[in-house]
Formats: sequence, structure tokens, C-alpha cells
Amino acid sequence: MRIIKAADIPASFYEYREIAESDTVRAIIDDVKRRGDEAVRFYTETFDLVKLSDLRVPESELEKGLAEITPELKKALELAAGNIRRFAEAQRKGLTDMSIETMPGVIAGQRVIPVERAGIYAPGGRFPLPSSVLMGVIPALAAGVKEVALFTPPRKDGTILPAIRAAALIAGCREVYRVGGVQAVAAMAYGTATIRPVQVIAGPGNRFVAAAKKQVYGAVGIDFIAGPSEVLIIADDSADPRVVAADLLAQAEHDPDASAILLTTSGKLAQAVAAEVERQLALLPTAGTARPSIEDNGLIVLCDSLDDAVTVANKKAPEHLELDIRDAEKLVPRLTNYGALFIGARSAEALGDYAAGPNHTLPTGGAARYTGGLSVLNFLKVVTTLSVTPDGLSAIGPVAVTLAQAEGLAAHAEAVTARLQV
Repeated sequence: MRIIKAADIPASFYEYREIAESDTVRAIIDDVKRRGDEAVRFYTETFDLVKLSDLRVPESELEKGLAEITPELKKALELAAGNIRRFAEAQRKGLTDMSIETMPGVIAGQRVIPVERAGIYAPGGRFPLPSSVLMGVIPALAAGVKEVALFTPPRKDGTILPAIRAAALIAGCREVYRVGGVQAVAAMAYGTATIRPVQVIAGPGNRFVAAAKKQVYGAVGIDFIAGPSEVLIIADDSADPRVVAADLLAQAEHDPDASAILLTTSGKLAQAVAAEVERQLALLPTAGTARPSIEDNGLIVLCDSLDDAVTVANKKAPEHLELDIRDAEKLVPRLTNYGALFIGARSAEALGDYAAGPNHTLPTGGAARYTGGLSVLNFLKVVTTLSVTPDGLSAIGPVAVTLAQAEGLAAHAEAVTARLQV
């Protein structure tokens, strides 16, 4: 891995990693809007090399998924689902309806209302992710969404990975479609004869899925536009080079475009981690993906102090931020921009990926400067209410009339004046 000083970090290191617009993606979306199921089947055959008759997976096939996985995997999925569900339900309880009398007779309030239908995308491709099924479906159901539909690409034989089918049932979803890619996003957004449209689309995907989510945003809500995975680790001389290297490679094996970055105050640790990364790469079954990621995007940054590391981390706003330092808790209040924070040497980012409870679908490319990860919030609408008594109208009405007149909006002023004169 390259080792540089903090002062030599290029400006491009902090730039937002834009998801490019694509004429091909736009054309697929438009075709699905126009031809519906026919287009979905055409693009599934074109890109996934599968000719489908039924887009939806029957419940009997989902049930078989539970029988086709090992008891150990079933137990792991159930444990992870339990933790994710408890965390999501606690999040939901923290969001409540409320009202306040802003002045006598003027009662303003909010209602927290779930969307009626959500679409969850779970990747297939290089690494099918049953964990993403849990991370998407469970928060939607905890939010109170009545209908949750899961979309995932089929395998070459037209079936869905047993672990994904099992995860869907364990999460509580029985509406599953063997459709992936841009065509899945378009079908979720606009509907087909078989697939009813949703109000929110959530879940990770490749760059084509991300580009499609970007293009349908507005017609539907989305969680956010995610790019390649990222980890940034702040470590001092107390860190174990083997552990740090393993965490860097855990992100690098996701995608050749993933980025794995170490900020450290220790030159000795920097050298040891660089050597350990090479040692582990030589033995890693996923080195074909991890090595180009490390070579192209991996970086070790030598910082003069933890203060400098905090400055770099907050400016970078990484998807995953790990603290592998002494007294890690003391640094937490100063860190403000990250998708998820992992505090202390035992808090492996991989634990958050699977089973701890918080969501693993997180903002990338610097988007953590303005948004957090997938949660029940993505499936809820916080809407406002207003109720005014006669005394309240007398008190606030003239204020509204004055402001409307100042803006030159005569009908606005009349709408209030008419009420004041009743």
C-alpha cells in the first residue's frame, strides 16, 4: 500500500465520487415504463442470461430456501435478524407524533406516517448478499410499511440463492421477484402488469443500479445513491497490524473500486500494516478483487497527531470509520461525518455488516456529510398539522396578511382576511 503524509493528500481525495448519468440506463428505464413485463423479461435474458416465465418467486420456493441452507446459517440469519429488528424497532419508538401550541390558539403538530409500499434491492452478481435482505426488509417492516417487496437477480438457472430466499422469510417478506439491475429499479418505480409500483426504493447495488435509482428519484423516494464501499481506520501504535490489514482487505474484497484507507500517527504501524496487507493478499481467496482495490485506491496516511486524523476523517466523510486507538471513546464527540462508527479494537466493521443491529447500507463518496445510513427513517414521512382557534386566528392572521402583502401575493392575503372578517 502507498504511504504518504497528511500534508500530501491530494484534493481529489475529498471529492464526491459522482455516479455518472447513463443513456443506456435511461433507455432501459423508458423501455420498462413503456413495455412493462415484456421489457423486464427481455433485459433479464439479455444481462442475466435467464429466460423467465414467472417474475415472482412462489412462496413454496421461498420455504424451500430454509430447508436448503445449513442449520448454522439459519441460526446466524435468525440471530442477525433479531438484532436488526430490535435496533430498528427502537429507532421507530424514538420518532413520535407531537403537537405544540406555538402561541395561544395556534396548535402545530407532526405525524409520523409510514409509506404504504417499499421495494428492497438485494444484490446478486459477484457476491449475493442475504445480509442486505435483512438490512432492507426489517427496517421497512419496523417502520410500519404494509407491503414490502424484495427484488434480486436470478441465477443462471432462474432460481434465487437459497440463503436469500431464507433471509426473505426470516425477515418477514413473502413478496419476492427474481428481477435485478436497472429493470428492477424501473419496475419498482413505475410498475408493470405483474409488479405494483412502490413509494420508496432502498438497498445497495452496482453502479447501474445506483444510476437507475438516481434517475427515478422524484417518481419515488430512494434511500441514497451509494457508490463503491469505503473504510477509513484511525489507528495508533497500540493497534494490531494483522487486525488493521484484515479490516482494510474486508472492504477491498467488495469491489475493485472500493477504497481502504488507514490514518495513523505511527510510522512503525504504517510499515507493518503495509507488509501485513501483502501477506494476507497472498492467501486471500478474493485477492482478484481486493488487490486492484488496494493498488488503485488503498492508502496509508501518516498524521502528525490524532487532531490531524480527526480533521482528515471529518473532511473525507467515509462510509465506515473505525477507531483502533487507546481511549477511543474520547475521540467520538469530535467525529461528525461518517456512515457508521466502530469504536475500539474489538468493534470490527464486519460485525456491523452482518449481525450487530445497525444497518450496513450506508452513504459513500462523501455523502455522509449530509445523510446517515438506511433506517426506519427512509420509510417514514414526517408530516405537519395545523389547528387554529378563533383567538389564534385573531392573533396570527394579521401577521400572515402583512407577510403575504410584502411578497405581493394578494390571494394569500385575502385567504386570511376572509377568515378574519367572518
